[in-house]
Amino acid sequence: MAAFCRDCLAELADATAACPACGGIRVREHSELASLSIAHVDCDAFYAAIEKRDDPRLNGIPIVVGGGSNRGVVATACYEARKFGIRSAMPMFQALRLCPNLTVVRPNMAKYAGVAREMRAMMLSLTPMVEPLSLDEAYLDLSGTDRLHGRSPAQTMGWLAREVERQIGITVSVGLSCNKFLAKLASELDKPRGFAVIGQAEAKAVLREKMVAVIRGVGPAMQERLAKDGISRISQLQDMSPRDLAMRYGETGLWLSRMANGEDNRSVDPEGERKSLSSETTFQHDIADGYELERILWDQSERVSARAKAAGVGGRTVTLKLKSANFRIRTRSTSLESPTQLSDVIFRAGRTLLGRETGTRYRLLGIGLSQIHPAEECDPPDLIDDGKSRRAAVEHAMDKVRAKFGREAVKKGRSL
Repeated sequence: MAAFCRDCLAELADATAACPACGGIRVREHSELASLSIAHVDCDAFYAAIEKRDDPRLNGIPIVVGGGSNRGVVATACYEARKFGIRSAMPMFQALRLCPNLTVVRPNMAKYAGVAREMRAMMLSLTPMVEPLSLDEAYLDLSGTDRLHGRSPAQTMGWLAREVERQIGITVSVGLSCNKFLAKLASELDKPRGFAVIGQAEAKAVLREKMVAVIRGVGPAMQERLAKDGISRISQLQDMSPRDLAMRYGETGLWLSRMANGEDNRSVDPEGERKSLSSETTFQHDIADGYELERILWDQSERVSARAKAAGVGGRTVTLKLKSANFRIRTRSTSLESPTQLSDVIFRAGRTLLGRETGTRYRLLGIGLSQIHPAEECDPPDLIDDGKSRRAAVEHAMDKVRAKFGREAVKKGRSL
């Protein structure tokens, strides 16, 4: 197979302007198409896409999902908003300055987590080798699935993209390659609604003129260190011997050499790379009132809980993060008797930590889980605290209602 149609999944001997089977024009051709089996799936403007799906009035206009208009930040910008230069993590005031007619939608993490669970179930129906990175992206290893599904990994990923669009109502972009690094890079080449392929034979050429920042793990500090040595492009790393890079950067230099040449031996790990989950918000005005801080803490605890449930994990350590009005950051942690996914448990632990930090005006509050465990190890029945079991049952019932009707369908008193 040299090509296939993304609309009907038909195998084609070569690329044509239109699929002879269905007339579709989304034909994907590549010389290694039949042999590549590592994929990366990335939802297109995930939060914004869900909001547009659920409210047709938002279609065709620039929207962002995120915090308030003053100190809040953009969580997701739709593609119409990106034309104005708006990007994720941009301060909201800056986004509104770039696009005065911008529509700002408050996040609904319970709804997004529900969609993520639907997508995860679809992926797991294709292969057990699914490694989630966040609510809206994951790696898949489709090695050996040809006989199971009666189609190549490329066709299977085409099926997934088509069915996500048909059944869930949002779009995804797919990257297909021989390893995780190249698959993730490929998924970013053809957004939105894309399907890009990077073969092993072309990897070095594709990488050559890209900036070192595209290498996963090369963050701002490493970029600065490389820049001091005059290195900004991957071609410069390719032209240096592994020995020279090792002499400059130690073990990191050998890793840089491998990645620059498209070599990545990491396997797709269903346990995932996640070491923690967290959520934080910057306030529009500094807050010292304990009751108001608790209300915000509850909202953030629900967001972390939703992400944990969607990822099928929980955490044993709860960490509270606060940033004071003078920009000093405080972090306080506590360990639980057992790992949890529940917002009620996260909130209660965070509230205890918060109670020790009163009397200060804060501009940011966040809560997080670490020491990650699989869901089946979380929240065992408590024979001593029967109230905990009742609260857990209530929360799970609320999750079911929210998954169907949205986060605003049911609230606890402390969130009002």
